[in-house]
Amino acid sequence: MQGLDQDRHALLPAPSGRSTPTATPNGTAMPNGTVPPSATPTPNVPVPPSEEAPSDGTAMPWEALRGRRVIDLAQPMRRGMPQSPNHPPFRMALERRHGDMTRPDGGSAANELIVTGGHVGTHVDALSHVSQDGLLHGGRPAGPLQSHLGFSDLGIDTFPPYLGRAVVLDVARVHGVDVLPAGYAITPGDLDRAARGLTLVPGEVILIGTGWSRRWSEHDAFVGARDGTPGPDEAAARWLAAHSPAAVGAETIAFEHIPAGRGHAVLPAHRVLLVEHGVHIVETMNLDPLLATGAREILLVLNPLPLVGATGAPVRPLAVLA
Repeated sequence: MQGLDQDRHALLPAPSGRSTPTATPNGTAMPNGTVPPSATPTPNVPVPPSEEAPSDGTAMPWEALRGRRVIDLAQPMRRGMPQSPNHPPFRMALERRHGDMTRPDGGSAANELIVTGGHVGTHVDALSHVSQDGLLHGGRPAGPLQSHLGFSDLGIDTFPPYLGRAVVLDVARVHGVDVLPAGYAITPGDLDRAARGLTLVPGEVILIGTGWSRRWSEHDAFVGARDGTPGPDEAAARWLAAHSPAAVGAETIAFEHIPAGRGHAVLPAHRVLLVEHGVHIVETMNLDPLLATGAREILLVLNPLPLVGATGAPVRPLAVLA
């Protein structure tokens, strides 16, 4: 097929960076591909009027979610939004406007062209995003896996959609503030205090509240180039990794502690989580409306775009309150 820009990366089926989980009754991941009858359901599924309950008396899965509050945890994507200077900016333009082409029946359509980096806005980091001394997660050399078309393994397309329990560790609330100071380093002690009374289960998701999404409209302050941003230090990243979560998430661009004036010079939490422990990272989340509820446990829907071979992709996480 002449002119087809294709190599072995495009021909291979997407492998998995970790075993594909399915939801257990309490939201814990099951790697064997089975779905128990009482697994956590997908939210917002309408019930057909003619639907009958199972003969064993078990409620239909969506019944448990009927009337529950759903909170969008994604920041809106628009030109000029805060982002890391290390990534291409988001741009959108109407490629065709109404009236540019009109059909014989008078109908017209508009559509847009979108250009964005994979790590812009609310997004999930793939395990291929960071290497240490040339090695990715599992000690795999990065070179043989990467080409101009992306990664043949450990790309974001290998992230299994997550539907299950997430715990919310509101460190800002622990300190009695709405927003942690710029450049504040979250410690294991902070996480211990925020997690008091909660059970952290392997294979679930841990979200860290800093209040930073409340500064989304302050572009330069949010980016933190001058004053830094709050986030877990290396020891706190190891605390998180020790609980074996499927993913961790936070409100800042870089997830981790960025000291004043340092920018993204080094990212030890990324090394600990992505490279050493295979834990995905969700960044630039809008946790403000969730933190305002005081909820410490939620049902989380986390499903990034399946961009084949990409090191990250936009995501629109949804929190379902109990």
